[in-house]
Amino acid sequence: MRKTMICLGVLLVCLTAIGGARQAPPSGHTLLSATDLTWGDPPPALPKGATVAVLSGDPGQSGPFTVRVKFPAGYKIAPHWHPTDEHVTVLSGTLAFGMGDKVDPAAMKKLSAGGFARMPAEMRHYVEAAAPTTIQIHGTGPFTLNYVNPADDPRKSSPPVK
Repeated sequence: MRKTMICLGVLLVCLTAIGGARQAPPSGHTLLSATDLTWGDPPPALPKGATVAVLSGDPGQSGPFTVRVKFPAGYKIAPHWHPTDEHVTVLSGTLAFGMGDKVDPAAMKKLSAGGFARMPAEMRHYVEAAAPTTIQIHGTGPFTLNYVNPADDPRKSSPPVK
């Protein structure tokens, strides 16, 4: 009986090893420390002053993506919406969120580090950084920003007259 149990144990270990050998290794692995991130200018749809780092994917293409955005204190994004869901986690600082087509400071809710917000596709919303703030956004691209009031869109602003 003891020999049978030992043989079954060895067989189980061998089958597990063979099964494991057939599995493909994970692909697309990403492991980044904070110092590995490459920060750059925001896309033209955001007002100047923010910096952005893409962690995975391409927000401008179809498929999942994750980005981080740093805002200076007082940074504002006017009422806007996205055609896809937006998931935001506040990593540091405080970000105030408001919902609707017009800014209403009294209706804004502040989220500090660890706070999370999800805005479903086409929900009108706006934000303001109450302090220097870093957020992480993830979702499914293409991730576009559509301003409720076209005059708020930085892409439509005229270049300064010299």
